[in-house]
Amino acid sequence: MSHLVRTEEELEALYGLPSGGAVIKEIDHISDHYRMFIELAPFVVVATSGPEGLDCTPRGDPPGFVRVVDRSTVMLPDRRGNNRIDTLRNLVRDPRVALLFMVPGITRTLRVNGRAAISVDPELCASFTMEGKVPRSVIVVTAERVYTQCAKALVRSKLWDASRHVEEARLPSSGTMLKALQGDFDAVTYDRDYPQRLKETIY
Repeated sequence: MSHLVRTEEELEALYGLPSGGAVIKEIDHISDHYRMFIELAPFVVVATSGPEGLDCTPRGDPPGFVRVVDRSTVMLPDRRGNNRIDTLRNLVRDPRVALLFMVPGITRTLRVNGRAAISVDPELCASFTMEGKVPRSVIVVTAERVYTQCAKALVRSKLWDASRHVEEARLPSSGTMLKALQGDFDAVTYDRDYPQRLKETIY
């Protein structure tokens, strides 16, 4: 490949340097305004890094599920999943973490970069109980860089525009995709049973 940008100097020559609000908005703590954004967000994307590479995973619950403890700390429960625990595997080896918070209908997002630890404190885990289910662990994030992301990406994508929502039938089902990877996989049974399985394992 030709015409590749390989240095920071080349990037700065191409894009210039940030200024104004793009610089002012980045702080090393969770301000009162940023706290409001976190507490209204029912959805966050968690990015981590490990020896095998990078990982990015969605997390969601009712608004407020990410708990703002103080100006430097947020906590989020590790709800039941598929037991791959890619995020947790990464964090025990590399504590760096990046969070991207999204609020339905709001085109701005909020980013929190910092370091994370995994707590299994019984009282702390119990405080995140949902529908009678206690998470096995809680991710404790110490914020180092916090800032909002401008609206351009969500405006361009029209993410919250209901008229642009895609019908589930336009995509192959999970069972179909799994069967393509393993020919004898029972896609029909998997897809048929999934709604009930989701209901039983959501928490």
